[in-house]
Amino acid sequence: MRALLAEIQEIQEVTYYGRVVSVQGLMVEIAGPLHAMSVGSRVEITARGGRKILAEVVGFRSDRALCLPFGSLEGIGVGAHAAIHENVPAVHPSPAWLGRVINAMGEPIDGKGPLPQGPHPYHLRNSPPPAHLRSRVGGPIDLGVRALNTFATCCAGQRMGIFAGSGVGKSVLMSMMARNTACDVAVVGLIGERGREVQEFIEDDLGPEGLARSVVVVATSDETALMRRQAALLTMALAEYFRDQESQVLCMMDSVTRFAMAQREIGLSCGEPPASKGYTPTVFSELPKLLERAGPGTGSGSITGLFTVLVDGDDHDEPVADSVRGILDGHIVMERSIAERGRYPAINILKSVSRTMPSCNEPEQQELIGEARELLATYDDMEELIRLGAYRPGSDGKVDKAIFYQPALEGFLSQAKSEQTDRAAGFSLLEEILRAQPVDPSEAQEGE
Repeated sequence: MRALLAEIQEIQEVTYYGRVVSVQGLMVEIAGPLHAMSVGSRVEITARGGRKILAEVVGFRSDRALCLPFGSLEGIGVGAHAAIHENVPAVHPSPAWLGRVINAMGEPIDGKGPLPQGPHPYHLRNSPPPAHLRSRVGGPIDLGVRALNTFATCCAGQRMGIFAGSGVGKSVLMSMMARNTACDVAVVGLIGERGREVQEFIEDDLGPEGLARSVVVVATSDETALMRRQAALLTMALAEYFRDQESQVLCMMDSVTRFAMAQREIGLSCGEPPASKGYTPTVFSELPKLLERAGPGTGSGSITGLFTVLVDGDDHDEPVADSVRGILDGHIVMERSIAERGRYPAINILKSVSRTMPSCNEPEQQELIGEARELLATYDDMEELIRLGAYRPGSDGKVDKAIFYQPALEGFLSQAKSEQTDRAAGFSLLEEILRAQPVDPSEAQEGE
């Protein structure tokens, strides 16, 4: 009843109408009562045959409003009526949304019937909580992936980025964390995803148990830029709702880059000048507005954010990756060269950083991590010489030690998609590896 009363209160007393005066590409220009429209307003255009097409005002030029559609423009012509909605775009989520798959408009697409509406609206463009009122990040959170639990420990309320080129395995890593991470609620946004992979992710990666605690928001790559952008905004709005219910929320978005591409497409359509690599200035102003919404709330609830970033041409310094890295609280770097030699997940531990370390780990754990990183760094520096056979065993004790431990550490960093390792087991296994006594190369040669 409260939800119904809230909807009644949002009904407009007066409906204003405009008309379509131009269509260029995806841009629709509407003339009419400009005082009733603002950037972000929704417009419902009536196409031939009575089909309704929802559009959004993205700018103004002279005495016309510039609109982009959420769907196909087929059937829209000059003179078509456009009803102007004054309401701020919002959703009415409820706990009954758990276990459901929805589109960017908040409509169910899983065939399980209508979604129950909650009593309170959540605006798609909410502002982050005030910085001085936010809680601090919580304790370490178990991601189920031992390479991350140990070398890039993540805390409740932290925001981490997964940076990788195409085909390196970031979606598989996300699926491992979606299934294994310890949390109350998971909100998953598949932004610009391949259509064939959606069902695979829901059935194989999440599974029935994972889906029961999750809401999945889907906008496939063939949908309009507005739908892809709105899917990201809706994902954050739902995460904020469950955070306000004092839940520990895991918010996963694949990918932030496709959100940036959608925003670039919208900006270019409005006539915004391209800047770095064709990205418009609004892209770099929208990214922090989106990502800052994740993190601790003002109460006991928090949003732990895991965001994938598709680096263009394996260039980890390209504009979107560089901007996102500066906003988030850590980054996980995946490299094609590691994947090519058969180690999955292909995480480069030496380039990955969690900004909550080392304060979130025990001193003994941090000592183990430091020792292992030193061994990995030493081997990485000498790898080419070792592979070419140019390094002579016994020349440097530190290098000999790194060579001895390298196979075991590589095995530790490798993990099957179906495998799960908690934090305690990960540190125990790492300690067991590092406590093995290395063999003296000279003694090994004498024995041979």
